[in-house]
Order: sequence, then structure tokens, then C-alpha cells
Amino acid sequence: MSAAPELHPETRRPARFKAQAAEALASPRLKLALDRTAGNAEAKRGAAVAAFPGFEAARVRGAAIKDHTLRHLDHYLESFAARAEALGTKVHWARTADEACRITVEICRQAGARSATRSKSMLGEEIGLPHALAEAGIERVETDLAEHIVQLAGDPPSHIVWPAMHIAREQVAELFAEHHQTPQDPDDVPSMVESARRVLRGKFLGADVGISGANFLIAETGAVCTVTNEGNAELTTTPPRVHIVTAGIEKLVPTLAHAMTLLRLLARSATGAEITQYTTFHAGPKRPGDLDGPEEMHIVLVDNGRSKMLGEGLEEMLRCIRCGACMNHCVVYRQIGGHAYGGVYPGPMGAVLTPVLQGLKESRALPQACTLNGKCAEVCPVKIPLPTLLRGWRIRSWREGLEPTTVRAGIGLWAFVAKRPRLYRLGVKAALPVLRIFGRKGWIEKAPLLGAWTDQRDFPTPPRGGSFMAQYKAGRRS
Repeated sequence: MSAAPELHPETRRPARFKAQAAEALASPRLKLALDRTAGNAEAKRGAAVAAFPGFEAARVRGAAIKDHTLRHLDHYLESFAARAEALGTKVHWARTADEACRITVEICRQAGARSATRSKSMLGEEIGLPHALAEAGIERVETDLAEHIVQLAGDPPSHIVWPAMHIAREQVAELFAEHHQTPQDPDDVPSMVESARRVLRGKFLGADVGISGANFLIAETGAVCTVTNEGNAELTTTPPRVHIVTAGIEKLVPTLAHAMTLLRLLARSATGAEITQYTTFHAGPKRPGDLDGPEEMHIVLVDNGRSKMLGEGLEEMLRCIRCGACMNHCVVYRQIGGHAYGGVYPGPMGAVLTPVLQGLKESRALPQACTLNGKCAEVCPVKIPLPTLLRGWRIRSWREGLEPTTVRAGIGLWAFVAKRPRLYRLGVKAALPVLRIFGRKGWIEKAPLLGAWTDQRDFPTPPRGGSFMAQYKAGRRS
């Protein structure tokens, strides 16, 4: 198989969000791929939730579990580390992304690794592990089917559950034909999956190191829980001599029972299933008498801004169990996909997390892109108030003077008028007839001062009955 291209980390950036969003909106292939996947995900989640009468109660319990753990994070971190080490696991601590990468690469070097298989992990993407492995001369093999596809394409993931959501099956057939060196039929999905299986099986068995993430870290046992639908995590963590786990410190839960509560929420919210096909608990390296398993197991616990979030009013975001439901229901994400956001995490959750990871100055456009319709909070399995957190970033951006001068002047003018009701009503009364001039069949395609809106969508023509307040007062009098 020929080598896949490596994507330079500066290819997409949050600061270029508007340009990247415009590029995404102009791509018919992207629209096709998003429509095929996101709508299906929304429907399947709805059916799974409807079939689980206790879902709302489970959401409340899930949020409480995460909040309790975060309030006592130091205690559970110490407990988890002690129990993991008692199982023979080596625990490492990393404050930053660079430190986490250095630790992981050093473990690979000590193992004499020339290749490493990797099970899908957003934390690995967050810390830049793919690039760190490449710089160290270690072959990285993505084993999740969708991650394998984006690796061949030289793309980063565009969704946290379906990394290749942005790639239509016709494009997959082209990639596989090029890199697997066999013809592909885009309408024969099973044959394409078999093609990937043939290529990856030898990589699984020949890897020196297997690297995984973690869905949950169990404090009472020291075990690591991974959840997949393909079994690739098990093939990544079992055959190689060394298994490395990279995990954010917020993945902790106190007990196995708490993990099971969250697993019931995760599967339904992510894929619309009652439970994922493979839910595995890794409890240390293999013991005498075990037939398989790694000889060494390492866990790299990563902070990378999480402690800072606890102290800055963003602790509710640390509840996140990485299900992707907020993206699947987001009216913005479903039009532009994940790459337009320019960060590791796209969609509503990414609009909250990217300012933490890359700075608000670089990513202030992301919180501004949200419509604040509240759908993301409505479907979040652990009740994260995403619109509230996004408004918090908007407020901070304003207070720190990061908004452009034109925006500040415009809002200042609007505020001046809005504080003077008579002037406001006079302005509205004058503006409505002017806007109607530009209307055609109930919609305005172009009009002065509306370019930011009408570049990508139409604006409704104001009704003949006057403004909302005028119609409301008329209705009360009648």
C-alpha cells in the first residue's frame, strides 16, 4: 500500500472559519455526504430514545455522576492511578499536549517500535499525536475504518464518531482503488470493507505498539473502558507487545456501575443502538497464564487545559462523553461539516472547546456561528448547557475587545437606538417598506446591509401588517 499523505496542522484554522464555511457550502459532494449520514443519525437516536422510557432520568443521573467526579477529581485520579499501578499498568502524567506526545513517543522508542496501530481517539488528535509519531519516524496505522479512510485522504476527522462523514462512498472507492491497488465498486460497500480488512489485518499483527484512547477510566478498579463498533480497538490493544492509552483526566468515573449508566446514554446518543458491539475493559498487561494481551500497558493521563476549565466556569463542558449528538442535530454543522470549524473538535462542543485549546482570539468566530436554538442542549445525554457556555465566550470576547471595530460600532448604534423606544419604532417603521421593495415571492435575495445574511440564504420579506410589536398590539385590541 502506498503511503498516505500527512495533513499539515495549519491547513485549517478557526480564525478562517468564515472562508472555510463558504468553501464548505459551495461543495455539493460535502452536502451529499452530510445529508446521507447526519439525518440518519438523528432518526436512529430519536427511535432509540423513544424505546427507552428511562432516558431522561438516565440523563439526570449521568450529569450528576460527571459533576460529582469533577468536584472530587483529585481523589479519583489518585484512586485510579493507585489501582491501575497495582494491576501492573504504568501511569504517566502530562500537563500539556506536547508533554503527552513526548511521553508516548518515548514509550514507543523504548519498545523499539517502528510501527504503531492506533484505535480512534479524539484525545490523540487533540494533542497532535499523529504528527508526533510521524516526526519520530514511527509508522502510524489508523485501524478504525473511517479513520483509515481519512488517513488515506490526508484529512483530519470531520466528526468525533464518524470521522469520514464528509467523504461520500464514491470518493472512498477512488481512495481504495489508489491505495489498496484493487478496483472498487462504490455501490458494493461490503467489498470495500473487505478491501480495508485485507490491508489492515497484517498491520494489526505486525505492529510493535498499539495506541488507544479511553471512553471511561474506572477509579475503583483501575480499568480502562473502550467502546467500538468494529472490534478494531481489541485488535489494536491485544496483539502488540505494548499498549498505550492516552486519556483526558475528565474520563474518570467512580465505579463500574457509574460507567454502565453512561454507556447506556453513550450508545443511544451516538449511533442509536442500545449498546455498542464491542465494550471492553482493559485491566493491566497480561498475567501469567493469559493466552494473549500486551506485555506492557501504559496510561498517559492528560490535562491540557482541563484543570483551567474547572476554574473558569467551563466545568460543565467536562461532562462530555464524546457522543456527537450535538453535531448531528446542529443546523450549522449539518450545512458545513466539521472541517470548517478549523479545530480538532467541531460542532457545538468544538465551539466551546476550541477557545480553550487554541485561545479565544484565534477562535472567537466559532461561538458567534451558533444560532443558539438550543437543540444541542436538548439532545446532550449529560445535559451540558452548550448555548449558555457559548454565550459566555461571546461575552468574554466582547469584554476583551476582540470583536472587530465595525461590529462594535454597529452594536453600539443598535444599542443607542434600542434604548430609545420612540426612535426604535420610528426606525422600524421606516425600514419595513424599504425592505419590501427588495422582496420577491416572500423572500429577499439581496438588499443593502443584509449581505452577511443573504450571501448564503434568503431573508423573509416583512409582512404588510407591520412589525411584530405592531401586530401584537393590534391583536390585543381586537
